[in-house]
Order: sequence, then C-alpha cells, then structure tokens
Amino acid sequence: MPLVSWVTPANVSEGGLLVPSLHYCDQRWSWWPRHVVADMGYLAAEGKRRCRERWHVAVVTHLRSDMKLVPPFQSEREATCAQGQPLHWLGYEVQEDLHWFGPEPSAQLCSRCWEASACPRQFAYAPALHETLLGLLPLNTRAAQRLLQQVRPWIEPAQSYEKNQLGLGQMFLNSLRLAWCMALLADAVVLLRAHALLHAPADERPLLSALAPTQGELPFDP
Repeated sequence: MPLVSWVTPANVSEGGLLVPSLHYCDQRWSWWPRHVVADMGYLAAEGKRRCRERWHVAVVTHLRSDMKLVPPFQSEREATCAQGQPLHWLGYEVQEDLHWFGPEPSAQLCSRCWEASACPRQFAYAPALHETLLGLLPLNTRAAQRLLQQVRPWIEPAQSYEKNQLGLGQMFLNSLRLAWCMALLADAVVLLRAHALLHAPADERPLLSALAPTQGELPFDP
C-alpha cells in the first residue's frame, strides 16, 4: 500500500524523494519505517546519512560496482580483520555511534595469529565511514542480506504488475496536473483492493487462488 506518492517530471531523480517522504511520514503520522530497501543507483551517501542521523533509518542497498571497500569489508557479505579472520557484527553502540565486530567463538585463525596476545578481538567502526557498507545496518548481517535477497526482488515486479494491470505503461502524460490526477486514481485502486483483501470474509476463496499451486494425488494400490 502506498504511504507517500510523488508525481514529478521525468528529469527529477528518484533518489531525492526518500528524504521528503520520511519527512512527510514524520509530520503526518509521527511514524516512519525503520528500514528502507532501495535501488543502489538512486540514493547518494548524503541522503543515506540524513536518514540515519535525523530519523535513525537504516537505508539498505547493494554495493555499487564503482564503490571502494573500507575495513573491515572484503565484499558486501564478508568482513575480516587485518589478518583475514572472518568477523561478524556484534551490535551498534548508540551513545558512541559505533558498530562493533568480532570473530566467531569458534574462530580458527585467532589461535595461530601472531598478534593474538595484543588483539582486543573486538573492532569498532563508525557508520559514517561508509554509509552503504555500514550505515545503521551493516551489509554483512543476516538481516541486511535477507532484505536485499528476499524483499528487494519483489519491488520491481510489484511496480510492473501495478503499471501493467492499470494500463499506465501505455500512457504518456505531458501534463503534470493530469499525471497527478492519474496518480491519485492509481493509488485509490491500490488502497481499495488492499481494503477489500483485508476485510474479505474468511470463507471466501482468495482472489489469486487459481494461481496457487495444487498437489495432485497418485492413486497407487496398497
């Protein structure tokens, strides 16, 4: 269901709409989502930083190919210490504004590391060091990877479904006022459908029941 809808000319970047959307949610409902999954190309580091500092929102995106890695990351899924021991996220310290990483309890390299006697086995990194890799939710965490792998892939198909179902893909609107009216109508359709699904009697078949998988029976003789 759409919380905030924007209608802008085609030359307006989508990345500039996240901060105004969170501001609108804050002003209208005194509520906003704590996690935002977005396209990696739409949002700059400055926008992610503003979301993190002002609303404590974790903006999760994939790492762009032109972005440089920073310690402790070797990739967006792997973090290691300077000697190569894999690290996992221990948590975020709000007062110090630091992420803490440490090796697993069963770490194998630590017992053979030449720096083991002086190693604190915990390493701190500020979110501002890299808004994409660190931010409020580091990319190597299970939560961030589930958001990217299981939630993010649904965004484009859902938008495409709405666009094709409502016939919006066949329209070219050269009037911002007409586009705004069409956007209101499209939002109304989505909200009415969501209302119908939420308030449908429990004994009725779901609208998509015909597309649901069914299990056939094999009549084997005993």
